[in-house]
Amino acid sequence: MEESTEEPVQLVARVCAIDIGKAGLVACVRVPHASRPDRRVQEVREYATVTPALLELADWLRVERIELVAMEATSDYWKPVFYLLEAEGFECWLLNAKHVKNVPGRPKTDRLDAVWLAKVVERGMCRPSLVHPKPIRQLRDVTRYRRSLVREQTREKQRLEKTLEDAQIKLDSVISDLHGVSGRQMLQAMIDGQRDPKVLAEMAHGSMRRKIPQLREALTGHFGEHHAFICATMLRRIDALAADIADLDARIEAMIAPFAQAVEKLDEITGIGVRSAQEIIAELGVDMNAFPTAAHLVSWAKFSPIDAQSAGRKKGNSTGKGNPWLAGALGEVVAGLARTNTFLGERYRRLARRRGKKRAIVAVGNSVLTIVWHLLSDPNARYQDLGPGYYESRINKRRRERDLIRQLEHLTGHKVNLQPQPEQPAAA
Repeated sequence: MEESTEEPVQLVARVCAIDIGKAGLVACVRVPHASRPDRRVQEVREYATVTPALLELADWLRVERIELVAMEATSDYWKPVFYLLEAEGFECWLLNAKHVKNVPGRPKTDRLDAVWLAKVVERGMCRPSLVHPKPIRQLRDVTRYRRSLVREQTREKQRLEKTLEDAQIKLDSVISDLHGVSGRQMLQAMIDGQRDPKVLAEMAHGSMRRKIPQLREALTGHFGEHHAFICATMLRRIDALAADIADLDARIEAMIAPFAQAVEKLDEITGIGVRSAQEIIAELGVDMNAFPTAAHLVSWAKFSPIDAQSAGRKKGNSTGKGNPWLAGALGEVVAGLARTNTFLGERYRRLARRRGKKRAIVAVGNSVLTIVWHLLSDPNARYQDLGPGYYESRINKRRRERDLIRQLEHLTGHKVNLQPQPEQPAAA
C-alpha cells in the first residue's frame, strides 16, 4: 500500500475561531503561509467582551482579510460578539458545542479550544446553527417574554386558589372562571371586609345566579384579615401582569405586521390561532431556505423519531431536546386539535389509543410542522383539511376485516369464521 501524499483540503482559507466566556474571549486566526502554500500560520489573541475591545477584534480580522468567523454557542455570551461582528460585515457561524467537541485525552484550555475550533471550521467539518435575522430575533424576544408573563400570571392565580382553599372558600369549585366579573367582585368584597356568604352570593351575574345556593355553601369559610392581605397582594400582581401582557400584545401586533401574510396562512390550519401563528413565526422565521425539506425542519425542532438499533433490536429513544418555546406552542396547538373533528384531530386520537398521549402529541406536532414548512416555502400553497374519514377511506378492506376478526377472537377466546350472507328473496 502506497503512502498518501495528499494535503488536506482547505475549504476556508482565512478563518477565525473564537472561544467565548463572560468577561473575555480567545480568538484564533488561521491563514495561508505567505511563502509556502502548503503551510498555514496562526495567531491567538485575547480580548475582553466589552464593545471597544470587540471593535479592536473586528479591526484585526479586517486586516487579516478573514472570510469566516466561527464561535461556540456558550450560554448567551455569544450574542454580543456575534451581532457586533455581523454588523461589521463578517460572515459569522454559530456552532453547536457537541459538534466541535475536542478529542478526549488532550489538554483543554481556552487557547487550545480556539485553535481546535479553527481547524475544524477551516476543514468544513461542522455546520452552522440557525441564527435568525434581526427582525425575527426581536419578535422572538417579545413573544417569549409574553409567554413567560402568561406562565407567571397562571402561577399567581394558582397561588390565589390555594390561599382560598386555606380559608375554606370553595369558590373555584362552583364557578369556572375565578377571575371573571362575578368572581372578581366576590373576591374584592371579601378583601374589603364582607364575610356574609348570602351577600357575597348575590353578587353573581347572568347565568351564574342559578348557582346561588351552591355559592352560599362555597363562600362559607374562615376568610380573615390574613387571607385578605395575601389575596389583595396577589390580585394586584395578577392585574399588573395582565397590563404588561396587553402592552406586549400591542408590541407584537406592530412587529408582526411585515409578516402578516404568513400569519394569515398559518391561521388557516385548524388548531393554530393568530397568537400561536405569531409564536411559530417568531421561532422559525418565514424564510424556509434554512431547511431544505420539511424533514429538516422537523428534525431541527426535535419532533422526528430517532432510530436506535443494535444487534437487530430496536431500543427506546427520545427525539431529543429541541426548542422549548416552539414545543410549548405546538403542544397548545395539538391540545386544541385533539378536540376537533378534522384530519389532524383524528390522527391524534388514533395515535393516542395505540401509543399514548405523549407520543401522539409529538407525532401530530410533526405533522403540523410539515404543513407549516409547505405553507411558508410555497407562496401559492393553501391548507386544506383532508377530513376525519381520510384514514378509513384509505384502509384496505381485507386488512380491516382481518384486524377486526383478530380483535373479536381476542375478546371472546373463540375462533371466528366468516360466512357469506344468504341472499335475500326479491320483494314481490
